[in-house]
Amino acid sequence: MPRGFLHDMPPALIAKAVVGTALSRFWGVVMTISKPVFDRLGLMLWIVAFLVTASLAQMALDHRSVVFVYRNGSEAFMAQQPLYHVHLAMGYLYAPAFAALYSPLLMLGHNFGDLVWRTICFGVITLAVVRQVRKLGGHDLTWLLSFGLVISLPMALGAIRNGQATILLTGACWLLTLSALEGRRAETFLWTSLAIIAKPTAIVMVLLIAALRPRLIPVIVLALLVVLIIPYAFAPVGYVNDQYRDFFQMLTAMAVDRTGPFEPADFTSIFASFGYPIPEREATIVRVIAALMALSAVLWYDRKVERGTAGLAIFVVAAFYMCVFNPRVEPNTYAMIAIPAGVAIAFLWREEQAGALGVALVTLLVLSGMTGIFRPVHEFFSPWLRPIIASLISCALIWWFWARAREKVHDTGPVAHG
Repeated sequence: MPRGFLHDMPPALIAKAVVGTALSRFWGVVMTISKPVFDRLGLMLWIVAFLVTASLAQMALDHRSVVFVYRNGSEAFMAQQPLYHVHLAMGYLYAPAFAALYSPLLMLGHNFGDLVWRTICFGVITLAVVRQVRKLGGHDLTWLLSFGLVISLPMALGAIRNGQATILLTGACWLLTLSALEGRRAETFLWTSLAIIAKPTAIVMVLLIAALRPRLIPVIVLALLVVLIIPYAFAPVGYVNDQYRDFFQMLTAMAVDRTGPFEPADFTSIFASFGYPIPEREATIVRVIAALMALSAVLWYDRKVERGTAGLAIFVVAAFYMCVFNPRVEPNTYAMIAIPAGVAIAFLWREEQAGALGVALVTLLVLSGMTGIFRPVHEFFSPWLRPIIASLISCALIWWFWARAREKVHDTGPVAHG
């Protein structure tokens, strides 16, 4: 460049050249650090969302929260008062062991106990996702973890915000699946116990695990016995016996009498919302058929799918059944399928290099979760939209796992897990 060249240039061009050079250098620096940061954005957003919801809960403890139900149940248990409204089938709907084990949190005070409870639930589900992603293996694991969490956040955030035991149930059942498939007896005992304590509906996952790993049945039975025995360490035998009698009566009433104030969000809500309710007998037949199909699918996945992917495929099937075919499911319960579906979609996205199916599933999962932001939109779509979206996403993922396994079996032969 000739000397004095810049002096001959207009000031505007000089400024443009300087700014352009600075931006190009800045962009070069950004490009060198953006991928590690970008890969962690979803995980950071997941953690920030929890911190924000936990802080909001501390400012208004019982606003949009169900933790007070757990607190009331534990207070009633410690005072040896009845836990259940048998005929109403509302309020405290958990096993007596839940009330007994929540009592230490009760002693921490309402606010701090609430925070510890939410942290435990969040920690268990995050541990489950991290462990699952590690099992999947391959490249870009941090991105896979972040992407899976962030696309599941819109549908899962309601349950996280409310402090629902569904989050703990999801994490415990997921970890139970991974531990049982690896034959880890101590971990299977722990996660079976925690899942059953979190919600009685975990029995569906427990039965599937028993079918997949019969040699773990003694461990599972021992865990169930321990859960039944736990309340006797905290209260007199006669009182605990009465609570168990009411508990099983309530479960029977919930299964037989569907005329109460509870509005289910299972597959029957789709027809009921449009004026075509399904009789309970026909609904039960559908549930039994779906259970047999789910059992067949998880047995096939266990035999044909590679070990790292099998746990995710099996849990997607189980969570799908526990949401769409559970007669006591509510809209926020769909967090149970949203989180594993998010991880599965992220895995599909990575393996298929995005693609039309991945884009469609991400769109469905995110937009369906965001319908709860505005009350009129939520009231219009509740409760019938989520079972439809969950069915579409789950069936697409189940098919994709099946097709992927068929390709691998054709190329390398069947995969056997002991």
